[in-house]
Amino acid sequence: MNIHQATTDYERWMRSHTRVIESDLKSKHHKMRSDLFLFFRGTFYRWAQRWPEMCADLNQAPKVVAVGDLHVNSFGTWRDAEGRMAWGVDDFDDAYPLPYTSDLVRLAASLKIVNDLGHLDTKLKIGCEILFESYAAALKAGGCPIVLAENQTIMERLGIESIDPPEDFWGKLNRRPSANGEIPGDAKRVLKGTLPHDIHNYKVVLRKAGLGSLGQQRFVALAEWEGGFIAREAKAIVPSSCAWLNGHAGDSNPYYQRAIESARRAHDPYQKTIDRWIIRRLSPDSNPVEIACLPKKRDEEVLLHAMGTEAANVHLGSRHRVKDILKDLGRRKSHWLRTASRAMAKAIEQDWKNYKNS
Repeated sequence: MNIHQATTDYERWMRSHTRVIESDLKSKHHKMRSDLFLFFRGTFYRWAQRWPEMCADLNQAPKVVAVGDLHVNSFGTWRDAEGRMAWGVDDFDDAYPLPYTSDLVRLAASLKIVNDLGHLDTKLKIGCEILFESYAAALKAGGCPIVLAENQTIMERLGIESIDPPEDFWGKLNRRPSANGEIPGDAKRVLKGTLPHDIHNYKVVLRKAGLGSLGQQRFVALAEWEGGFIAREAKAIVPSSCAWLNGHAGDSNPYYQRAIESARRAHDPYQKTIDRWIIRRLSPDSNPVEIACLPKKRDEEVLLHAMGTEAANVHLGSRHRVKDILKDLGRRKSHWLRTASRAMAKAIEQDWKNYKNS
């Protein structure tokens, strides 16, 4: 398949598993044509398709429950059960059993793309060395959950001064269109069940977010409670793109819950799957962290070290494979990650050129 055939086939498959918001899907295509990195983020199905043929040796590496669609914008913040701000992978929509190498190469390929676009300054060679070394070190250490030090000048674990909350967060949510009669009964029931029991008056609005999942249904329950707003989001589950590639049926992704539960991290108590919905708490400090929005004054090597560490934290959910992974890492040539990520990034760019000019 070429990129057009793959996109048409994948979206036909997606429609058979969930209701698609066609206007959002049209917007997704517009964004993907406008920017290479947005194209990369919106086409994990194409990565899953090309990976086995382009990286055949790496595809034989030990499998883990992988993130799947891992890239430099796959990370965000949340509050754990103790109220601490944690940081890590916040998108597991494409979680699936994959060679550990797929996540690392995709993360490194995204580094090359955003570097070429001017969003990062770290060269690919150095970035790959940092990702590799931090990943291996975290595996050997049994994981290193990333909890951010608050009330300090520097968030030392990320190499940045601060993470600014989104501007007018609650105002923008409150101005979103009402769901009216669009919300399915099971989504309404799930959202109601995630709110405090004494909340009886709340509204449900429609939400657009992300890129890979643009087109999926999203509903947010908003309420005023004990002096302020609270929000819960329900997003329709679509099976991983890998399920499309492998011809698997079913309307869920069991690996989403498995990935977040088994990862070595300060867990978000509100992030879970219930029936056919992904549930999350929304707040100004529970949000994705976009690379392009980070402060210009930052230590990118520290940030990349955290990304490699967090990839290991997720893969440690497959603890029985750690020895095999470390053995596999030891036998590979030093430049394997850089070589593979450069080749995949080149293939993605060619797909993008063919896609945007159609």
